[in-house]
Amino acid sequence: MRVAVIDKALCRPSKCNQECVRFCPINRSGAKCVWIDEAENKARIAEELCVGCGICVKKCPYQAITIVNLPEKLQRNLVHRYGANGFELFRLPVPKEGKALGILGSNGVGKSTSLKILGGVLKPNLGMIDEPPEWDDIIDFFKGSELQTYFQKLSNGQLRVAYKPQAIDVLSKVTLTVGEALKKVDEKGTAREVAERLGLLHLWDRPVKALSGGEMQKVAIAATIVKEAQVYLIDEPASYLDVRERLRVSGLIRELARPGTYLIVVEHDLAVLDYISDLVAIIYGEPGVYGVVGTVKGVRAGINTYIDGYLREENIRFRDYRLEFYEKPPEASYLPETVLLRWSQLSKALGDFKLEVEEGEIHRGEVVGILGPNGIGKTTFVRMLAGELEPDNGWIQRIGTLTLSYKPQFLGEVKAYGTVREFLREQGVDTSSSLVQSELIKPLRVHSLFDSYVEELSGGELQRVMIVAALGKEADLYLLDEPMAYLDVEQRYAVARVVKRLTAEKGAATFVVEHDVVAIDFLANTIMVFEGEPGRHGTATRPMNMRDGMNLFLRNVGITFRRDPDTKRPRINKPGSWLDRYQKEVLKEYYYVVMEEKESSQE
Repeated sequence: MRVAVIDKALCRPSKCNQECVRFCPINRSGAKCVWIDEAENKARIAEELCVGCGICVKKCPYQAITIVNLPEKLQRNLVHRYGANGFELFRLPVPKEGKALGILGSNGVGKSTSLKILGGVLKPNLGMIDEPPEWDDIIDFFKGSELQTYFQKLSNGQLRVAYKPQAIDVLSKVTLTVGEALKKVDEKGTAREVAERLGLLHLWDRPVKALSGGEMQKVAIAATIVKEAQVYLIDEPASYLDVRERLRVSGLIRELARPGTYLIVVEHDLAVLDYISDLVAIIYGEPGVYGVVGTVKGVRAGINTYIDGYLREENIRFRDYRLEFYEKPPEASYLPETVLLRWSQLSKALGDFKLEVEEGEIHRGEVVGILGPNGIGKTTFVRMLAGELEPDNGWIQRIGTLTLSYKPQFLGEVKAYGTVREFLREQGVDTSSSLVQSELIKPLRVHSLFDSYVEELSGGELQRVMIVAALGKEADLYLLDEPMAYLDVEQRYAVARVVKRLTAEKGAATFVVEHDVVAIDFLANTIMVFEGEPGRHGTATRPMNMRDGMNLFLRNVGITFRRDPDTKRPRINKPGSWLDRYQKEVLKEYYYVVMEEKESSQE
């Protein structure tokens, strides 16, 4: 089965020599395999004639064409296609009544498409683009599976759907206050209760459009929870939230999984997805080209399978490496002569907020993870290290002449013009380097953005470009403020691997501000913990070893982690569970505990 996909955003027949048409061997033999559709002014490929030679793929100057060969048996599982030569989705996740189903996979392989289909927002066309099927045909397509009953109920209006979309920037246009907005959609009479549990009551009379990203995220989640529905679809609930807020939101979302309801969640933070879900469906494929939904598994087995990169039952390896975690904390001993940067006790006041930092230092080969709630001064500290802010008291000493690379948190402040290719070259990134290509540009899918203008990029696209700009150039000190935002699991670990390699092999040093605890666990050698009262007063420790740093941070948050015995990945313990109490009261260990496990998400 051959699939030819053309990225219409990249295809520009009027700006190229139409190499795909000119060099196609089938065209040159007199048949019509590749042509320019005059109505759309985009290339078209007849898949039934294509021989998969790949010439058009190589010749296209904009890298707009992808051709893949898939097993023939997948053809009968085609659920939806976005037009001729568009993305194809095979199979669907199977929701279970009363259970929380997590969906895990790269961006662009069909997670949001699956949610839209299961929510009735998008009617599956089963690949029949010219004559879309009726609901009876769709129900018959899923005959004999649980999805048959599900779509019968959905098409008959027996399932009401509440949907929290991935993009929440639409809320920036809402003129209502938080209270007015929640009461407008409240069908359970629980708006104030939910707002209190999510920490929104103090914002009740504030206009929604005046909120921060994290506050908007919680309003969007609250607006979904207060609706009376049988199907709850939650797309990326952890974005913009710190660890404490992620756990608070996760607990409330999980309560939606009760008899008579379906709960389906898409999330890239593995600890959060693990905490919410009972079951996991993995979607694999090639981003923007096709996606295949794997068999639903228990949450532990599902996430472990994703970490392994191998679906044993289907004999599919969707990643050629395994994500590695560590049972014991990494050693963090450094020689005095490797100090790259040191600072005295620091203080900085910004309006009503004051930050105080313990004296400390960072060494060559060291990655310092920075953890703490939003509004506690993490970005203020990084900006002082970058030279954008001067401390009110204290000093920062760079040892020797240091080159610095800084990826800021707020990308709206980035002033850049021209194409992405031009911008990266101006930043000193060698985009032709095979190393930069293989470790950054391709995993983050930035090559498809090369000819796009920086000022026209979405938030997620700009984030990926700024990561390449920061990590793709030579530097002694890297400052990365929330680099994992907008990234999927694969991209997060691609970035983490590059950070570890650059820091170790080039003798550089790196500070990483991040809320994804699993990502910090994967890449950091030491930890700085920020504490205090958000928006009022923050204090920061010196860099601590991983065990002490993580234990302090998690003690402040009030949660414990255990280690999965097979993958060694960290898993959140259910608050108040036997293991949670045992670790807190007996072991005094919040993080490095390996336990034998039964198949359950909430031991």
